[in-house]
This record gives sequence, structure tokens and C-alpha cells, in this order.
Amino acid sequence: MALPILLALSAAGVAGQPGGASTGAAPISSDQGEIARGAYLARAGDCAACHSAPGSPAFSGGLPLRSPLGTIYSTNITPDRETGIGNYSFQDFEQALRNGKSPSHRLYPAMPYPSFAKTSDDDLRALYGYFMHEVVPVRRIPPKTDLPFPFDQRWAVSLWDVAFLDSGSYRNDSTHDARWNRGAYLVQGLGHCGACHTPRGIAYEEHGYTQHSSRYLTGGVNDHWLAPNLAGARATGLGDWSEADIVSFLKTGHASGRMAFGPMTQVVTDSMRYLDDADLEAIAAYLKSLAPHGADGSFRPATQVRATESWLATGDLHVPGGGLYNNFCAKCHQADGRGAADKAPTLAGSAVARALNPDSVIHIILSGGKPDPVSGMAAVDPMPAFAGQFDDREIAEVASFVRRSWGNNAPPVTTRDVQQIRAAVATEGK
Repeated sequence: MALPILLALSAAGVAGQPGGASTGAAPISSDQGEIARGAYLARAGDCAACHSAPGSPAFSGGLPLRSPLGTIYSTNITPDRETGIGNYSFQDFEQALRNGKSPSHRLYPAMPYPSFAKTSDDDLRALYGYFMHEVVPVRRIPPKTDLPFPFDQRWAVSLWDVAFLDSGSYRNDSTHDARWNRGAYLVQGLGHCGACHTPRGIAYEEHGYTQHSSRYLTGGVNDHWLAPNLAGARATGLGDWSEADIVSFLKTGHASGRMAFGPMTQVVTDSMRYLDDADLEAIAAYLKSLAPHGADGSFRPATQVRATESWLATGDLHVPGGGLYNNFCAKCHQADGRGAADKAPTLAGSAVARALNPDSVIHIILSGGKPDPVSGMAAVDPMPAFAGQFDDREIAEVASFVRRSWGNNAPPVTTRDVQQIRAAVATEGK
């Protein structure tokens, strides 16, 4: 099993190359209503995120996806017959999304076909119709992915599929209502939320693909960003969120002092905000039904909040990191850690700040962020990058201060933690 394990660890979302159409293709409607539905489903699946490189036409590939063994480039999924998927029959398209097979080779399992497999036949046909009839064909050959042996041996991924792939489409759970089932279908399927928010094993498999696994959606790390727990844990999950909070967050990137950052900003901007209210409410209902699994943090009584405010207000900043916070962070996030509505997120009680894994806290301090607020929302203040301003010890101290102040109770950050994230941040954009 070692070979497919190594292959999987090197994988990224790689689409199949054009090939001969398979036989027996069912007719695909060119009805504009069906094509519009396919466009909606492509948004729900966030297909553009991996297959559209900055400055290049949509879906034409070429986005560099970093792996431990080198850079992998996403492929062209426009209907161009020479460089895209224009020669795919519906069966070819279905095989790629459900079973990870292109006409010429197997796909790496980081392309989330274990999730896309749950898509219904009707929705697959609508998606196929959209890509073939509406997406503009682009003749573009993305940079070639050149991984060393044995990672270029895709045939071995078939063993991974035998071990982990369930290619059956979603089946309604009769113990829940239609709204819950719609939410489960979107989260488990096209939304492929588990691809980021579920921890992975040594073979790069997700630890669970439905709520029947106690580790499903309990948090994962991708490119040194923590995708937080979406289960019902109160401190580090969605236990303290209302369904309305979840809907607002997915639609706007904002909810009760919480704001999207890192990769989630793009998910909101390019995908979730285009879903209709009924689907967002269904997603929220499903997520709120999840049991409180996953490691939880704690939130101390209000006396601890007052103690932190006292340190900052009196200048008694002997606490490591307190001085840096007071001088560089408090203007936006406030002395009480409560932030400012639609301007800066709350840090006091933040699930991300309290998480056992500190990667996202370190990453945002080092690299900063420029949120892309949805139309109609107030402009969000950009988060400056401090990588060039503070050394590893200072970053560790201010991150630890945030994680242990105002009642937050999370493990401290070490200089080694910062060194690892700093090295990753330094390679971003290269």
C-alpha cells in the first residue's frame, strides 16, 4: 500500500486529458434552463477555484497547486477539443467526477471525486450541459506537471480507490426532513466541504465522508491554514453559531463578529454567495445537526476578560505579546478583543484563536489579508502583514497572547511553529 499512499500525498486536483468519447452517451439537453442550473451547480462545486489561474480565462487551468513533492498544475476543463474536455462524452464526464477516471488515466484523489460521486444523475447531466454548451472553449495547454517517479505512476491510485472510494450517489435519510437532506447533499457532495474541513489519514483519505464518522468536518489543515471544526463543539466548532449566523457567513463572509479569511474568502466570493437562500438554509440546518465531535477548547469566566483589559489599559504590559498587541492590534481588534462590526473580527472567544492548532493565527499575522467583501457590505479593513516587521519570537508571543487572553484558553505558540509557517508564507506567490 506504500506506493498509492505516496501518490495520494502528492496529489492535487488534476483533471483528465482529452480522449476518445466512450460509447452509449445519453442525450444531453441544450435547454437554457438546464444550462443555467448547471451553471448554478458549478458555482456550488466551486469548480473555478482550482481550474482558473489568475489572468487566464475561466476553467482553462494552469493554477499552480503546491504539494510536498513539487508544483502540480490544474488542467483545462473548457470544451476545447484539443486541450480541454471537448471530446468527453457524458460517460467520460461521469467517470471523472464519480470514479476519478479520465479517458486516459486515473485522477489523483485530492481532486475531490469521493465527494462529487454523491452528485445525482440529473445534476451531473446539467453540469455536463453547462460545460459543453455554455463555457467558452479555450485552446490552452497549462504548464506540465512533472512529478518524479514513483509519484507519476497514476495506475497505483486504483488501489487507493478500492480502499476508500464509495462512488454511489447520495441517498436520502428517511429519518430527516427534505431540508436536512438537501443540506447533507450539498455539504457532502458538490460543496465537498470535507476536502478541507475533515482531517486526513496517512493515505490522504478523509477521516469520514458523512456525519456517521466522529471525525467528519472536525477540522483539517491545508497549505498551513486551519479549516476549522464545523461540527457542534461549542468552543472550536459551530456550537455557538445560529443557523442565521451560518447563512450570513456563507453569503457575505460576515456573521456576529466572525469574518472569512484565507482560502475561505475565495469560497464565499466565488461560490457560496451565489447559492439561493433555501440552499444556504439547508446547509445551515445540516451543519447545526452535527454532534459536538472534535477537540474542544475552553472559554474562561469574564474575570479573565477584565484582567486582560486591565493590562492593556494601565500599560502593565509585562505579559509577553501584550505590548505588541496594544501597539499594533488593539486599534482594530480593540482592547477587549471584540473587534468592530464589519471592520475587524472578534478575537475574544474566537473558535480559530482557541483551536489547538495555531496555524491560521500565525499565518494571518505573518501574511495579512485583504478581504473581498460582498456587495452591500461595509468595507473590511485590510489586515497588514507583519512577516517583515517582527521576528519569530515576537510573532509567537503576540499569537500566544491572543490565544490566552479575554478568556481564551489555547496552548501557546512556539518559535518553531512560526518558523514553519513563515517558510510557507515566503514561498506564496512564487
